[in-house]
Amino acid sequence: MIVTRFAPSPTGYLHIGGGRTALFNWLFAQHHQGKFLLRIEDTDRARSTDAAVEAILEGLKWLGLEWDGEAISQFERKDRHAEVVAEMLANGTAYRCYCTPEELDAMREAQKAAGQQPRYDGRWRDRDPSEAPAGVAPAIRLKAPREGETVVKDHVQGEVKVQNSQLDDLILLRSDGTPTYLLAVVVDDHDMGVTHVVRGDDHLTNTFRQLQIYNAMGWAAPEFAHIPLIHGPDGAKLSKRHGALGIEAYRDMGFLPETMRNYLLRLGWGHGDAEIISTAQAIEWFTLEGIGRSPSRLDFAKMENLNAHYIREADDARLVTLTTPFIEARIGRALSDVEKDRLLRSILGFKPRVKTLLELADGSLYLFAARPLPLDEKAASLLTTDVRSQIGALAAKFAEAAEWKSGTLEAIVRDFAEANGLKLGKVAQPLRAALTGTSVSPPIFEVAEILGRDESLSRLEDIKNHG
Repeated sequence: MIVTRFAPSPTGYLHIGGGRTALFNWLFAQHHQGKFLLRIEDTDRARSTDAAVEAILEGLKWLGLEWDGEAISQFERKDRHAEVVAEMLANGTAYRCYCTPEELDAMREAQKAAGQQPRYDGRWRDRDPSEAPAGVAPAIRLKAPREGETVVKDHVQGEVKVQNSQLDDLILLRSDGTPTYLLAVVVDDHDMGVTHVVRGDDHLTNTFRQLQIYNAMGWAAPEFAHIPLIHGPDGAKLSKRHGALGIEAYRDMGFLPETMRNYLLRLGWGHGDAEIISTAQAIEWFTLEGIGRSPSRLDFAKMENLNAHYIREADDARLVTLTTPFIEARIGRALSDVEKDRLLRSILGFKPRVKTLLELADGSLYLFAARPLPLDEKAASLLTTDVRSQIGALAAKFAEAAEWKSGTLEAIVRDFAEANGLKLGKVAQPLRAALTGTSVSPPIFEVAEILGRDESLSRLEDIKNHG
């Protein structure tokens, strides 16, 4: 069975790059009817926080990337990590190193002065432990091979090699008994039965060292796929200066989770010329060989256009549920059931016009505005004294309408315009300003129908009386 994992460090939010890594692992597992596991790499106790763990879990859930079983804490497995190191000491693939921090600093300085790459020189590799200085707690190091090469056969990068002479004896357990990241990852992946490690290519150098640990334990290593990093729009490595980085930031900017799954999928993976790829299609098509070797650039315009597509495809009631919190945050109160129904009936008019849930929320605020309606600058300029008088006359015609339907209201406005020698727009645009407080909205006769007879006539009366 294929088993993948996502293993974030809980030192902050779920980064967009982490979201893509999780997606690729999830899709690969789904494609093969395998398992997608979650491990929280919380061994850095100083920087790991419960709030960050919660942000990661929430981000994954929002993206729709459900993991199998319980999330595993790496820190809680520290005794197992130490147990493996004890096995390595016993089989001679690890040894105790009694170097003090001062000795290691002096070693590095001497190497730098000689123009050499700073690295541990193996001075305790073959020494008799009886020579150990009193009172020094040892670190445990891997007795790494010094001859030959370590080879990674990567699904994305191809075959990558490093000479073993370039790798020193890495620390497995620190002198205080805590495991290092490189050790913990290997032990956890082995114990969790991980068959494929899909992660950023910034981990590629770690993989050589981790393979040496697998070999030292006689364990079969998983297969690897190291994916290129995401760059900002300017081509530089993605950083805070490029704007929103956390998955929750995109949620708060009004993007749909299906948009983010589709967008992140296309950041470095392709299937022919397909741009709009449903999650079901992605599961069917996804292979590691479809991942490109070049870094991808974040493109907010493309992301917004994709979001517009998914908003048009979304269920109306779901859009109401997703948009309501944005609206309530803006108006400072909860929407009533009547107002939610009003929003539901207006959704169809908004779908072709908006790219984000924020735009939908902002565009629909006129539905919930208190009277008299606030007017934006453009709307106010349309409502001159003469036009306000015209609005009053039109309101009288509306009041006589046999039914409050958009078609009926449009017919009244057309007749009114013709009777007064006006083009339709000269009546419809001021009517839009009067009913919405803006110059841009869904079709105005649909707006009037959604607002209802009483609310519409009251708003028109306000405009006539405040001229």
